[in-house]
Amino acid sequence: MTSAYASVGGLGADEPRARFLDLVAAEWIKLRSLRSTWIAYGATAPAVIAFNAGTAYDTYSHWPERGAAERADFVRAGIPLQEAFTANAAMVMMLALGAIGALVILGEYSTGTIRTTFAAVPDRRSVMAAKTVVVTAVTSVFGSIVAGVSFVLTQTILDGRGAGVPISHPGALRVVVASALLAPVCAVVGMAIGSVVRHTSATMIASVAVILVLPLVFSDGRHWSAVAGHATIYQAWLRLVDLGSPRTDFPWTTGGAWAVYAVWALAAAVLAVTSAQRRDQ
Repeated sequence: MTSAYASVGGLGADEPRARFLDLVAAEWIKLRSLRSTWIAYGATAPAVIAFNAGTAYDTYSHWPERGAAERADFVRAGIPLQEAFTANAAMVMMLALGAIGALVILGEYSTGTIRTTFAAVPDRRSVMAAKTVVVTAVTSVFGSIVAGVSFVLTQTILDGRGAGVPISHPGALRVVVASALLAPVCAVVGMAIGSVVRHTSATMIASVAVILVLPLVFSDGRHWSAVAGHATIYQAWLRLVDLGSPRTDFPWTTGGAWAVYAVWALAAAVLAVTSAQRRDQ
């Protein structure tokens, strides 16, 4: 006698398996249907841009107080690009995107809807991979917009004093790209932490510790500490936006900094995808 019940996972015997693009589309619908998602992005973007624009405006307003030599060295010293995306703005971006990435996972676990998701699609790795793809894509666009707007706005402000630089200026594109990629890298890291910890408060604490506190623990005073610090996301960003010669006893290359970005993103993605398979809901 043929059973009339659906097979385990909620699919009938003749029901085709969900294609990966279908899973990506489903995760996109989930993400864009949440009002909190757009509130979070909407609050983060102006905050980051405001930090950068505020620094540029401060330079603009105090420009007459600078001496002739200081004005002449302003562009040569790379200060316009330092103000295109400041350290404070980078920290806000990192913390906010780490939290947003974590909430992609925590939201489903806290409401219990993750059970429905895994019941509909028993292949948990595919589900988590689809989430990772959507989060990476959305945050990459977000980071590009914020970094691009910050660059244009800050250089427009500085142009009022003849101190702005175009995107074709040596190192300008690298600053914009490095700053934009902070968003997806930190979002995937936050997502990985959320998939392992699965508790909101503990995840947020762990995210702040990994993304922000850890880079501040290490100094350039000793070789081992400098190398460990270079392996953090924030210090990698600092290296990429520093267009001068590294002022340290243990210098490292921009290629090494890009590699840090790649390793963090890849390791976090693998952890996010595999952690759900190894644990109960």
